[in-house]
Amino acid sequence: MLKLISTLAAALLTTASFAQEAKKTYTIGFSQCNSAEPWRANMDASVKAAAKEHSEIKLISKDAQNDRTRQMSHVKEFVTAKVDAIIISPLDDSLTPAVAEAFDAHIPVIVLDRKVLGDKYTIFIGADNKVIGAEVGKWAKKTLGGKGNIVELKGLSSSSPAKDRSEPFREQLKGTEAKIVYDADMEWLKAKAREKMQAALSRNPAKDSIQLVYGANDPAAIAAYEVAKDAGREKEMKFVGVDALPNEGMEAVRKGILDATFEYPNGASEAIKTALDIFAGKKPPKEIILGTRLYTKENIDKGGEKIGG
Repeated sequence: MLKLISTLAAALLTTASFAQEAKKTYTIGFSQCNSAEPWRANMDASVKAAAKEHSEIKLISKDAQNDRTRQMSHVKEFVTAKVDAIIISPLDDSLTPAVAEAFDAHIPVIVLDRKVLGDKYTIFIGADNKVIGAEVGKWAKKTLGGKGNIVELKGLSSSSPAKDRSEPFREQLKGTEAKIVYDADMEWLKAKAREKMQAALSRNPAKDSIQLVYGANDPAAIAAYEVAKDAGREKEMKFVGVDALPNEGMEAVRKGILDATFEYPNGASEAIKTALDIFAGKKPPKEIILGTRLYTKENIDKGGEKIGG
């Protein structure tokens, strides 16, 4: 009888231990560089939705509002609070020291979308912007038949995606008769893109003097279309962007506003899954590169065309 009681007691203790372990919660600090952009707002919503699926996760979200000092403070706050993991989508590589500080404090750091310098982070998750930039260039070259005048509305010049979406794009145009007649930094913002497109039209006032506009994100490409339409010139040119959000870029393709958009996945579900793997004691790879899809009016209802990944 005593043996039975002892066995039952041990079983109860084991069950209680398992229950206590199951109730363990993990705090994740999430710092977004700027929630004002539609693509980043979508990332925020996706991170929150993915975290909400796991009751053991407590998510603390912060918006740096395009202020690197504020984002550095976010990371320091997370380190001081001794969170279990940090997910950061950095404004640019100036966040490298802050990320390294968190990493040195033995806090897993998941860098999302934009890279930092060095290797003092746990994992980078993001799409290959160089691949996307090159694919936009190939599409533009094919669409224009290797000739024509192009306007390029670039992203924030200090951010790695802006460089990676621009340089391979331009590389693809080498050896062709296509040329960039105007380019400008629109800082990823639609309002800025409108200003820059107005300037592009002013500098190229003749009819048919622009054949294509490449916006480094869909809001820029859509803004360019709107400005061109206001000037009665939208039919003269093609418009291509990057992001392919369902209610933005993809919808613009369906409506004939954009001729093409390339998907830029936000990596939210992969980030939360990676955090859970880390909490479970699994070692993640140093990077996860996500693929893209090309959406045009011809293929959008078929799910687009997969490229890479």
